[in-house]
Amino acid sequence: MLQNWRSLDRMHNVASCSASLGSLGLMQLFGVSWTWSIVASFGIYLGSGGWRFIRIVLKTAPRDIFGLFLLLRVKLAVWKHQREDSTIPQIFQETARRHPDKVALIYEGVDEKWTFRELDEYSNAVGNFLHEQGYGPGDVIALFMESRPEFVGLWLGMAKIGVEAALLNFNLRLDALTHCLSVSGAKAVIFGAEMSDALSEVNGILGKKIRRFCTGSWDPNKVADGTEHVDPLLSAASKYAPSPPLAIGFMDRLFYIYTSGTTGMPKAAIVVHSRYYRMAAFAYYGFRMRHDDIIYDCLPLYHSAGNIVGVGQCLLHGLTVVIKKKFSASRFWDDCVKYNCTIVQYIGEICRYLLNQPVRHAESQHRVRMAIGNGLRPSVWESFTNRFHIKQMAEFYGATECNCAIANLDGKVGACGFNSRILPHVYPIRLLKVNEDTLELIRDPSGLCIPCKPGEPGQLVGHINQQDPLRRFDGYANESATTKKIAYNVFKKGDSAYLSGDVLVMDELGYMYFKDRSGDTFRWRGENVSTTEVEGCLSHLLNMTDVAVYGVEVPGVEGKAGMAAIADPENKINPDLFYQNLLKVLPPYARPVFLRILPVVDTTSTFKIQKTRLRKESFDLHQTSDRLYFLDSKLGKYVPLDKKIYDSILAGNYHL
Repeated sequence: MLQNWRSLDRMHNVASCSASLGSLGLMQLFGVSWTWSIVASFGIYLGSGGWRFIRIVLKTAPRDIFGLFLLLRVKLAVWKHQREDSTIPQIFQETARRHPDKVALIYEGVDEKWTFRELDEYSNAVGNFLHEQGYGPGDVIALFMESRPEFVGLWLGMAKIGVEAALLNFNLRLDALTHCLSVSGAKAVIFGAEMSDALSEVNGILGKKIRRFCTGSWDPNKVADGTEHVDPLLSAASKYAPSPPLAIGFMDRLFYIYTSGTTGMPKAAIVVHSRYYRMAAFAYYGFRMRHDDIIYDCLPLYHSAGNIVGVGQCLLHGLTVVIKKKFSASRFWDDCVKYNCTIVQYIGEICRYLLNQPVRHAESQHRVRMAIGNGLRPSVWESFTNRFHIKQMAEFYGATECNCAIANLDGKVGACGFNSRILPHVYPIRLLKVNEDTLELIRDPSGLCIPCKPGEPGQLVGHINQQDPLRRFDGYANESATTKKIAYNVFKKGDSAYLSGDVLVMDELGYMYFKDRSGDTFRWRGENVSTTEVEGCLSHLLNMTDVAVYGVEVPGVEGKAGMAAIADPENKINPDLFYQNLLKVLPPYARPVFLRILPVVDTTSTFKIQKTRLRKESFDLHQTSDRLYFLDSKLGKYVPLDKKIYDSILAGNYHL
């Protein structure tokens, strides 16, 4: 089924090549010299459109060759560890053996420094203590604490005896917290003292079935009866390496990382040892990190970006990582200068938050050469690199559980990664056409999915091969959640592919650009509106403020009208001026019909805009006291949405 794997451009190139080769044979048949035959055939090849492929080769060959060698390098390393059945703790112990006295982790605030030997011994104590308590391979223990070095030592120590950690978001409360604890099947929870109140709120629901250990500032009056202070117990435990369980290997479970839960309760994504290794290795080799780099990790450690892409460089490659309790826009560059950081991490809206800060001396005194992360808006890319003098933006795309991660290896502005147009089969990912209304994959008459051509938006998918550590999909703790992310008969009959749920678009050179999450794009006036693109435009107009764009249903009107929720805590937005500026940057169908001006826009703990509540409340006057505006097309301006206009819209008396 090769036609399902190749774009029309590729097929056209084959036809052009065939035509030129055919002409070469004919000329030889009529006695034309080889020199003139080759020249004439090459002319026919170019004249029939083959020059497009040559242009693609010339422009992308260096990128693709580097990408190919990167893929082979990681594949060989993965194959080696798979053959030896290595685990992350075993790889870390080899790292610690090479330079035991080098600083592994730095914790901000108290300037606490952990050497590789200290981190190894602490994790050994964790493993030995838990083993003495009867925990072993297959058991799950939840971690519920703010980011600090102990967090790393705890899950690493668990992994040394085969215990799987469930890394809980420290912002979870009540129902979401109990859900995450129950779905993981945790037998115990180790929580930071700062989480005592949150755990107390669900104490009655958890009952006595989950054992509780507290770390940090101990106050027996703030914890439930039966809670044990784990710090003195770990201090008394053996610092020698525990005997690794024979049943645990490279393809087995390491820990669980939870999705953000923007469209429902969080799902526990399974992270196996091989997945942890390959994610960290691709970042290290792909973005040319160095052994003497110091990484500024201000991301939560319950998230894959902070714990794998960041801390993974420490555990696997011996880099020093600065751990922050939480991101601070005002302290960011001061910290980078203080700790001599050479790499910083970002995710979501962090870069925009930094641009929104006043100019400070430290932002021009740092040694940072690279920023690595995902979710960087193209609209702020160049502003960020120019203002803060960052030589390399290492943007990548990839969810914790996905098998179709891509990376921007050569700094193409706005791109989140690429796939080779020359050798597209080397890395089996594709953009596939989806139904604009239902978002279901579109299939051809044979029942297979249809790849997108350059310029056509489509859902990113990755071919699943459970025998290949780079292509496998490990899914979630919940089997039904896993099933929903798999499509069958995608490229050929009987195969399967992971559904990313995200819509991207690829240009003719193979660069991919994030367009929207499935379900975020909405249709208005016969056009598809990308919420991501509109958010970028509006945020740029409003000096990098938080903006959430989403579609809302209007009775009797086809499609969904655009609505923008804009953070304006100081009440500075002038709707008339805003609309005049809007005319210059957005086509009519993309201009928000409704505005909601509010003090702050909801975001997740990883700086993703939350829209669930906003969509639900829509433009209903009865569900919010925020300022609401309606775009009156006849007046050509935004007008306050009062009860009279609201009732007229619901009655279908207003032209939208």
